[in-house]
Amino acid sequence: MKFISPKTDFAFKKIFGSTDSQDILISFLNALIYAGEPIIQDLQIIDPYSAATVSGLKDSYLDVKARITGNKTVIIEMQVLNVAAFEKRVIYNLAKTYANQLKIREGYPRLQPVIALTITDFEMFKEQPDVISHFVFKEKDKLFDYPHLQVEMFFVELPKFKKQLDELTTLTDKWIYFLKNTPDLETIPATMETVPELEKAFQIANEANLSLKEFEDMEAQEMAIEEQRGIITRGVEEGLERALEQALEPALERALEPARIQAMQEGIQAGRQEGIQAGQRVLILRLLERRVGAVNPDVVSRIGELSVEQLESLVEEVVGFSSLSDLMVWLDRAE
Repeated sequence: MKFISPKTDFAFKKIFGSTDSQDILISFLNALIYAGEPIIQDLQIIDPYSAATVSGLKDSYLDVKARITGNKTVIIEMQVLNVAAFEKRVIYNLAKTYANQLKIREGYPRLQPVIALTITDFEMFKEQPDVISHFVFKEKDKLFDYPHLQVEMFFVELPKFKKQLDELTTLTDKWIYFLKNTPDLETIPATMETVPELEKAFQIANEANLSLKEFEDMEAQEMAIEEQRGIITRGVEEGLERALEQALEPALERALEPARIQAMQEGIQAGRQEGIQAGQRVLILRLLERRVGAVNPDVVSRIGELSVEQLESLVEEVVGFSSLSDLMVWLDRAE
């Protein structure tokens, strides 16, 4: 068998939001919200998944929405990419769902509790190791609950779940393992077959049971997710590169300043030396022309090879030369 990934919007809705997925969703929600206790006995999926309407990327941030026992509404989102302001989006969707219960002129007593269940394929709360986090309204110092608690948030961070198949002991473990590892499996694990709702979820996730259009939609979403992941990764890399450059540039400037100053000084000194040498060569050639006549190219070349000190010495000697032979003797001696 080959299974589709429950982490894509398409697959998540098909598995948990179909018209015949109520039993699957009840088991799933009891596992993640109520630690496996059978608190939810019945539910109604709102706007259930329809294969004919699924295409491309999701146009809603809510993957599945249901009304459960106790007249509570649960909004469920599976999020693969860590996009900007995602933590704010979760609160916005929760608040919007809570507020939209009321129509014009309806009173606040009609408001019913709303639970936001968010599953992420990335870590949101790096400061704590728990896979599941539960947020409610509490008084800051005394930690007592706000009266008539109406909104709650549950987060499931898949990267923090490290258990292997032989370590799964609870219904919660099994459902989280299903979410994280289903695409890597080739058969339904024996430990999963003992839970009818899980076994049914695997059957829905079997690629062989997809229509051609569903398969194409799934592939389109997976490709789009990978493209977005690449864009985000490249953006992060470029941001880190810029930040590193900005952080290192002043340090490099400070570190390189002494070397730069020394190089500049050496360059100036070298330039000065070359200027002196060129000036002395011109002076010597003029003096020689006056004293002994024209100087052949060989002699000019040999004079060009002399050091500054030798040129300075030659300037003093030229005055005493009476012929080119005197100059040649001096040059031979200088070598």
